[in-house]
Amino acid sequence: MGEGHHGANDPGGTLIGILAVTIIGIPLGLATYSGVLSAPPSLGPTLLQLDFSRLHEPSFLIVVFSFLFVDVFDNAGTLIGVTHQAGLVDADGNLPRMKQALVADSFATMFGSLIGTSTTTSYIESAAGVAAGGRTGLTAFFVAILFLAALFFAPLAGMVPAYSSSAALLYVACVMARGLAEMDWGDITETIPAVVAAVTMPLTYSIATGIGLGFITYALIKLVAGRFADAKPAVLVLALIFAVKFALG
Repeated sequence: MGEGHHGANDPGGTLIGILAVTIIGIPLGLATYSGVLSAPPSLGPTLLQLDFSRLHEPSFLIVVFSFLFVDVFDNAGTLIGVTHQAGLVDADGNLPRMKQALVADSFATMFGSLIGTSTTTSYIESAAGVAAGGRTGLTAFFVAILFLAALFFAPLAGMVPAYSSSAALLYVACVMARGLAEMDWGDITETIPAVVAAVTMPLTYSIATGIGLGFITYALIKLVAGRFADAKPAVLVLALIFAVKFALG
């Protein structure tokens, strides 16, 4: 059986679970029904409301760099994790069309900022859809249509409580943890940074932070072990940048 077929017996299991928890929460007062349809909110207050008055200040550049840093590595980590689950990575664990995926994410992020939404980027929850069989752009296309419809069905979608997706997120974590089995556990200089990254991501609520700590650990352990060939310049530079970022907060 191919990778990711574990949800094939019941592709809608995740959504059914979320809906079941929502229904149970209604009589308990934990989910509130407030209608079905409503007009989308006006974009007037946020559309193209850009402020470059502080462009010359160092703090502005720090904020821009921080957002860039977090978005790039958060997205890169998510893409690798989700595509690994989907079986789209090559034999070395690399995503062949990573550049195109990052360009698409960058465009989405810029578009979201122009209309005033929160960061529009890839999310690790996509692994639940992958486990249910969604591995192509057709899945993303229909998800986009459903999100568009949600603008008009906001009251109905809003009654779904945040905690109803907890089981789905736990399922995603279990699915993603399978990748740990494919590490070279005989090489401690490879496994320790990976474990540090995997453990610190949930503890810090940030994929980017976990990746950063993993980079720092990887660079240090390779240097201490005398394996300088593995500590490539790009790795050392990224580890240094992450260390400076963490030091500056």
